[in-house]
Amino acid sequence: MDVVLEIGTKNYLDDLLTIKKALSHMESLVDGYNGYTLSEPSSKFGWTFFKLSFKPNLQNGIEEKFSDMIMKYQANDQYGKFAKFMTDYFISKGCDIKIKISD
Repeated sequence: MDVVLEIGTKNYLDDLLTIKKALSHMESLVDGYNGYTLSEPSSKFGWTFFKLSFKPNLQNGIEEKFSDMIMKYQANDQYGKFAKFMTDYFISKGCDIKIKISD
């Protein structure tokens, strides 16, 4: 199953650019090019929300390369651990975002 994350940001344009740069870097690390899609944004109460969908090639590459780090996260399932890992990854790249798994 492909992971779909819902991302919330208060600074959409800056965080979007940073997310794209971070994902490009991640793609080059795991040889998972063209591995994600972004939905159209929607705004509510000063926040902008959009969905980030991982394609299997990128998702599997991240899970394989960083499996030891992902397993250390506390979550109910593998998708929760993956979401927490990606949250920390984006924050380390300078994004001020909130992430949850999309239903």
